[in-house]
Amino acid sequence: QVQVVESGGGLVQAGGSLRLSCAASGRTFSIYNMGWFRQAPGKEREFVAAISWSGGSTYYADSVKGRFTISRDNAKNTVYLQMDSLKPEDTAFYYCAADRGVNRVYLPRYASEYIYWGQGTQVTVSS
Repeated sequence: QVQVVESGGGLVQAGGSLRLSCAASGRTFSIYNMGWFRQAPGKEREFVAAISWSGGSTYYADSVKGRFTISRDNAKNTVYLQMDSLKPEDTAFYYCAADRGVNRVYLPRYASEYIYWGQGTQVTVSS
């Protein structure tokens, strides 16, 4: 089992940057693909990015491709989301979660494919 805690959110102006962290507990962290999702008020939770358990593969939503970078440090049990060139439409609560499967080659992009969700961290981008 894995427990995750997100941090690093805050208020930033459009064009700025933030780096989110997702700290996970449990010695088995390195066997899970990890994903970032976001949810804005009144909207459904949407996929942002995913990274394979080894860190060798990544996948991004079209809306963030080229601006966001997902990475992980298995020695530190942490996943990161570097967000650059932020836009007001990036404003949302950001969540990280672990894949339901272990050591999967496939990178899931639907919320139902993930478990062990954190409480989220708020990101607000002002125009």
